[in-house]
Amino acid sequence: MNPPALRVSGLCVSYGAIEAVKGIDLEVRSGELVALIGANGAGKTSCLKAITGLLPWGGSIELFEQPVRGVPAHQLLLRGLALVPEGRGMFARMTVEENLQMGAFTRGDAQVAHDLEQMYQSFPRLKERSRQLAGTLSGGEQQMLALARALTLNPRLLLLDEPMEGLAPIIVKEMMAVIRQVVADGGMTVILVEQHAKLALSLTSQAIVLERGRIAHRSDSASLLRDADALNRLVALA
Repeated sequence: MNPPALRVSGLCVSYGAIEAVKGIDLEVRSGELVALIGANGAGKTSCLKAITGLLPWGGSIELFEQPVRGVPAHQLLLRGLALVPEGRGMFARMTVEENLQMGAFTRGDAQVAHDLEQMYQSFPRLKERSRQLAGTLSGGEQQMLALARALTLNPRLLLLDEPMEGLAPIIVKEMMAVIRQVVADGGMTVILVEQHAKLALSLTSQAIVLERGRIAHRSDSASLLRDADALNRLVALA
């Protein structure tokens, strides 16, 4: 059995008096592709922001069996954690290539140039637009760039927050093919937060369903996808 990439115990996140995440326990093993699904307000994004150090949290978080309490968010990058945030977070006034280079800014190895070229091979449209300002790309192209930028960090754990929102099916298929290939090639671990439950389940191997800040269900994704009644009870489908 692979070692855990992420272990969370008693995770709590609050916004003032509002408790968004209520004592969650979860473990994701290296090389897994996991869906974290649930209705709006279930606590999905709050979990990711806590794991990446972007929100105050209570409980315990271990990344690759090392506690992260007190570790600044930017130092988690050095431990192999990358986030593709909701809304993409482009450097709009920088070119596509400059955005990709920013993704690899923590790396000093000779493999960076090779990995950038690999991203261009995976997303040919980005190569065609390498000198174009990121803010002028289409929504789908920006999402490709957000994913490619995160992958140039060469992460061990990749967190994706609503990456499929508003995208054409062909772009979704292209992006997930890249993610699956990276997982297969290098054992990268991926947690996919997605409101569209059926899509997320079709792309992953394991499923965790959040409901009002708590885990309501865990199973393999295929089993939950086959059980329409259970899925409809657990998640408000978009």
